Amino acid sequence: MLLHTPGESAHTAFSIAIGTAVEGESDGWGILCSSFDIETGCFGEVTPAAKFGSSATFLCQHPSLPMLYAVGRSDNYPLGALAAFTLDGCTLKLVAEASSGGSTPCHLCVNEAATVLAVANYDDGTVSTLSLRRDGVPSFAFATRTIGKGPNRERQDGSHPHGVYFRGDILHVPDLGLDKVHQWQLDAVSGKPDWGSPSSWHSAAGSGPRHMAFSPNGRHAYVVNELDSTVSALKYEEVSGGLVLLDCVSTLPEGVNVSNTTAEIAIHPNGTFLYASNRGHDSIAVFSRDEISGRLRRILVAPAGGKNPRHFAISPDGGWLVCAHQDSSTVATLPLDARSGMIGEPRTTIHCPHPICVLFLR
Repeated sequence: MLLHTPGESAHTAFSIAIGTAVEGESDGWGILCSSFDIETGCFGEVTPAAKFGSSATFLCQHPSLPMLYAVGRSDNYPLGALAAFTLDGCTLKLVAEASSGGSTPCHLCVNEAATVLAVANYDDGTVSTLSLRRDGVPSFAFATRTIGKGPNRERQDGSHPHGVYFRGDILHVPDLGLDKVHQWQLDAVSGKPDWGSPSSWHSAAGSGPRHMAFSPNGRHAYVVNELDSTVSALKYEEVSGGLVLLDCVSTLPEGVNVSNTTAEIAIHPNGTFLYASNRGHDSIAVFSRDEISGRLRRILVAPAGGKNPRHFAISPDGGWLVCAHQDSSTVATLPLDARSGMIGEPRTTIHCPHPICVLFLR
């Protein structure tokens, strides 16, 4: 999409969706929308896009159709809701809403073949999968519940899946409560995961795996661990498909003693840098990534530009990191240097109520 006014040169811009937590606010919309100019790093006007109960905790898009999916809490499904919207620029139209299959959904994704949508429900340890029709509308659900607990009594009283990610026909689920990343194989015909005994990678006790990112070539995976503020670098075994730990690197500078949890993780489009957010230290950790070995080296920890950077997204051109700060109710743009990986000072900041997810729309 191009934005321009008469007499000015056109600037390339993207639409961006923002999921918010608006519980207790009668005028809350749940999902907001704006434009983002990749030449200047500036936002356009922030406008309401869709009402979605008290929160829209995560957003994702259909791989090829103009469809947006959201999870959170709604009036119809106060424990956990999944909604599907048709997407026309910044205009969203609700076409389907259903239970998320569990309590307190926090993440969702669609597989590359656009046949299955998965949801992580944090509170009750349930992972749900729904088949998608050809028009992108969810049809019916399957669910499983993993059982167990970890050593952190306050945060690991049971299974707490915090993310869902597809890599080919494998569904990966970081489980903060069990210190595991579960892997389930999808059935080739039904698309339903084999809910038998999953293969699992075990993280350090009490680390709390939260979110994941995959290398462009698919040979390496990276897990941000919420409770001990680290990133685990993993490689895939070619024969078994299992995950093997390469190294584990702190997201905090040496000598820092501050209460902190991590949140989001992403790899730069050029594949050579990785970013993770710190909540408490309120910063973005930058790692250089060896494309052959997959190992990481922390090169910078930079201010995130706001309080509690719960989520961020890197612009498709790789020039900007757009960060949602839940506690300061701001979204900030930070310039990225694709050659060095470095983050600059925040360029633009907008205000919106408790943003918790940002998504560049195709």
